[in-house]
Amino acid sequence: MAAVQGGVRFDKIAEKWHALAQRRLAYNRELERSGRWQRYCTKEQLMAHMRDAERATVIWAKLAARGLAQRTDDFRPA
Repeated sequence: MAAVQGGVRFDKIAEKWHALAQRRLAYNRELERSGRWQRYCTKEQLMAHMRDAERATVIWAKLAARGLAQRTDDFRPA
C-alpha cells in the first residue's frame, strides 16, 4: 500500500514540475517574441535559456508520462 501511495505522490510531483517547465518555456518564448530579452541578457544567453527550458520540459514530460503508465498498470483487471 505504501509503494502505491509513494508512486502516486511521485506522479503528482512530476506533473507539477512538468507544468512549471512548460511555464518557464512559455515565458522564455514570450521574452524572445517581445524583444524584452535584450534588457536582461545577450542573444547567446537567451538561446541557452531556451535550450535548457526545452530540455527540462521534455524530461519532465517523460517522467510524468512514465508515472501515468505505471499508475494504469497497477490497476489492470485480474
